[in-house]
Amino acid sequence: MNNFEFYTPTRVIFGKDTHLQVGKIVAEYGFQKVLVHFGGASAKKSGLLDAVCGALEAENIPYVLLGGVQANPTLSMAREGIALCQREQVDFVLAVGGGSVIDSAKCIADGVGNPDVDVWKFYMHEANPVKALPVGTILTLSASGSEMSASSMITNEENGFKRGFNSPTHRPLFSICNPELTYTVNRFQTSCGTVDIMMHTLERYMGGTTKDTALTDRIAEGLLKSVIEAGRVADRDPQNYEARATLMWAGGLSHNDITGAGRAFMMQVHQLEHELSGMYPRITHGAGLSALWPSWARYVCAGWPERFAQYAVRVWNLEMNFENPMETALAGIQATEDYFKSLGMPVNLRELGVEPEKIGEMAEKCTNYGKRTLPGIRELGKQEMMEIYRLAMGE
Repeated sequence: MNNFEFYTPTRVIFGKDTHLQVGKIVAEYGFQKVLVHFGGASAKKSGLLDAVCGALEAENIPYVLLGGVQANPTLSMAREGIALCQREQVDFVLAVGGGSVIDSAKCIADGVGNPDVDVWKFYMHEANPVKALPVGTILTLSASGSEMSASSMITNEENGFKRGFNSPTHRPLFSICNPELTYTVNRFQTSCGTVDIMMHTLERYMGGTTKDTALTDRIAEGLLKSVIEAGRVADRDPQNYEARATLMWAGGLSHNDITGAGRAFMMQVHQLEHELSGMYPRITHGAGLSALWPSWARYVCAGWPERFAQYAVRVWNLEMNFENPMETALAGIQATEDYFKSLGMPVNLRELGVEPEKIGEMAEKCTNYGKRTLPGIRELGKQEMMEIYRLAMGE
């Protein structure tokens, strides 16, 4: 087990009707003016936005609204939010939505806290935020884990780059998690969320070569088994509270670093997918991950077949072939692909309408135009990335 630092300061308020406490919770901290940041029409149509605003009004807390965040949050929206917060002297950002809204809120908070730096420089790793406005969340989609994570992802529409970075400024002050708010999430988005949660742990579990992490492995495997089962239940019974609660809690745990503690890892599939949804904004992140992971796994698993075999046995309850671990490894990959299919998720890029001629450009962007490779079980440079993209095209 490697040395590590585990830091998860986010206060989690979990359970039924907890979103109605938001006014009192914000008042506890003494904030003077709130930006309520949200996505599309669903927050209004469901009555959630009215309930949130009513809870703030009950505590005499002024607020301003900024909606319209899309599935892959954009730099232009964040810049609009930064300007609004500066103009209105906002001192707290409340994200009401899923990971896209929360990531946009984090970007806004960084921009307001560092007014002399172009916020995009943070995402290009050319600068680091010194401070930021505090952020709170009311979660409406179990997926990204941004409600407890140090990460934020933003798409720059001008160049098609989707980039992220981690910072202590990104840890939300509090996150309100009411599983009932996810009852109306449709099948596709629920399945995308289930895949995303799994991938945040799978990428930690298989994204490096660190050995002797038995406890972390068991935590990761337990989370994966729970998410797989809860995903099945939510797929056939969308208003099953326990399944929705498991997915919501697992989303935060999967990306707050506990399932990778003591391991060095690189989220290669996430990096490959960022180029995909950066160039094709219509592609939902979870769908891009499900389309790429099986091909990535088959491409790299020969570098550590025992690891993939362990996953197959412990998570999918498959029999271990001690004479040929690779056989077991491939069976585990197939079981994962079959599970994605059962949730209605794509398992290749053709299903997403990706054009084969874009493969070279995606790989070039993923290397930051030759400035990086991706370490892992198998190091990925441009050629390796292109091979994975081609496999995922079904070539």
